[in-house]
Amino acid sequence: MAIKKYLTSLSIILLLAGGPVATLLPAPVHAQEATTTEDSATENQTATIEDSAPAAAPLSASAPDHEVVDNPYGIDALWQQGDFVSRGTLIILLIMSFGSWYILAIKLFEQHKLRSQAKHMQETFWSATSIDQGIAGLSQEGPFRYIATTTTEAVARYQQSGSQEVDLNSWIIMTVQRAVDSVQARMQDGLSFLATVGSTAPFVGLFGTVWGIYHALTAIGISGQASIDKVAGPVGEALIMTAIGLAVAVPAVLSYNWLVRRNKLVMEDIRGFSSELHAALLLRSKNGA
Repeated sequence: MAIKKYLTSLSIILLLAGGPVATLLPAPVHAQEATTTEDSATENQTATIEDSAPAAAPLSASAPDHEVVDNPYGIDALWQQGDFVSRGTLIILLIMSFGSWYILAIKLFEQHKLRSQAKHMQETFWSATSIDQGIAGLSQEGPFRYIATTTTEAVARYQQSGSQEVDLNSWIIMTVQRAVDSVQARMQDGLSFLATVGSTAPFVGLFGTVWGIYHALTAIGISGQASIDKVAGPVGEALIMTAIGLAVAVPAVLSYNWLVRRNKLVMEDIRGFSSELHAALLLRSKNGA
């Protein structure tokens, strides 16, 4: 009550002085209640609006899904739309590719076996007490035993014949050279196929491309539709033949060069063995005489 009287007196003084009075007087009770009611209504209205607002969609749902579109062009379309010439060309290229990889695998296995036999020969043949014992220790299917057996049999025939028209040295050289040439010819089996594939596969693929383009342009000319979607598909499918031809030729050429180099390494071991065998047979013949 004392504070209320003090404020009333201060308001009267300010009124007489001409200052603002409404700001110092306490608000009536009914005015405060009205203000509180308006604030509550505003809060209720805001809460109602927030509740009625739709929930925010998750970010993953907003991103559009990527549609998967089937490619109407490619090797499948080339096979289905092509005629017997294009299909036959594709089959020829596939046979060339399969043959090249098959020969590569077989020749690598044979060369590995020959290198193993050469290592075994160095460990057993020259450590034997005689040539016949050394030959018996060699692999029966290897080129080293073939050369040794062929040469020793030729020397035995020469000694039985007693011919003096040809000396023993020339006889052994001729026999060893013939045996080495036979082994080298067998080692080169399949390399001619790789060389043929490497030189002809690009042209086979190019033939398929030319035929496919001709076939595609003829079909476009008959239909009378020369739009880009009508031209790009068939022409692109025809160009696949060139790519397939190159894919067949490149491995064949690389395989040929690699196998020829490995054959040279094996032939060095065979020629070295032949030269040593030649000298050993001459020495045995001289000591036997």
